[in-house]
Amino acid sequence: MSGITIAVVIVLIVGLYFVITYNAFVTLRNRVKEAWSDIEVQLKRRYDLIPNLVETVKGYAKHESGTLEKVIQARNMAMGAHSDMKEVAKSENMLSSALKSIFALSENYPDLKANQNFLELQRELRDTEDKLQASRRFYNGNVLAYNTKAEMFPSNAVASLFHFEKQEFFELDEEEAEAAKKPVAVKF
Repeated sequence: MSGITIAVVIVLIVGLYFVITYNAFVTLRNRVKEAWSDIEVQLKRRYDLIPNLVETVKGYAKHESGTLEKVIQARNMAMGAHSDMKEVAKSENMLSSALKSIFALSENYPDLKANQNFLELQRELRDTEDKLQASRRFYNGNVLAYNTKAEMFPSNAVASLFHFEKQEFFELDEEEAEAAKKPVAVKF
């Protein structure tokens, strides 16, 4: 083989590698976007259930308006925080904490605890929380695969050349993770 033929073969192999790697990044980036979309679907479902839950609780716990207002305020903050991953995570964790306080209230109101509407809303929210947690794990798994490929040699050259930026994980900061583990204190 001549030197030109060898050079052409090498250029074709390198070109083919770049094409395959670029397409792999596009696939991974789209999986990350799809996983984020799954999270948004579950968040919307959660946001839609919360006003119904609050209205149900209002009828039984009229003097607990502060707790209910905190839940609505946390919901509204969470709904507006979809531009930055850290803001979304922070607002969602605040909302989860506020929801825990509503469920803790039900322990002190036997009629509310037995109300079928409340029980159904509580079940739906629990189901939504489970799906949201699964969506977050799926999202983080896709981000891990994408970021790993973007950092590994030689695919990091393709990532750098075509500006495939690292993605952020959906995670709790340490302070919020510890707060989420603690039981909610309900005072009367």
